[in-house]
Amino acid sequence: MLHSRDPYDMAGLPDETAAQLGVLTTHIVRHAQALPHISRAHVHRIGDGAAHQDIWFFARPKGQAQLYGSWLPVWDDLLPDYPADVVDSDAAAVAGAPITSYGGRHSL
Repeated sequence: MLHSRDPYDMAGLPDETAAQLGVLTTHIVRHAQALPHISRAHVHRIGDGAAHQDIWFFARPKGQAQLYGSWLPVWDDLLPDYPADVVDSDAAAVAGAPITSYGGRHSL
C-alpha cells in the first residue's frame, strides 16, 4: 500500500504530485513484476469518504489464474501461504529503491 504524506484525494493532486505518483506507481509495478514468481501487479485506488487515498498493489503469483474485479483483494484468503522469508525479501525489493528514490520512506 502506498500512502501520501499530504491528505489529497486523486482529483485534488497538484500536477507535479500527480506526475510523481504516476512515475512511482510504474516503478513499483516494474519492481514487483521483476520478481521471478510474480506474473502481474495490479494497482487499485481506495479511499472513499475522506481527503486521502490509498494506492494498493496486488501481485499475482505465477501459475495462479487471473482474477477479476472484487476478487483481487481477497487473494490473501484464497492463495496458499506466502512464506515469511519470501514476504520480507519481496517487500525489501519492491519498497526499497522506487520509494526511497522519490524521497519517501517505507515501513515493513
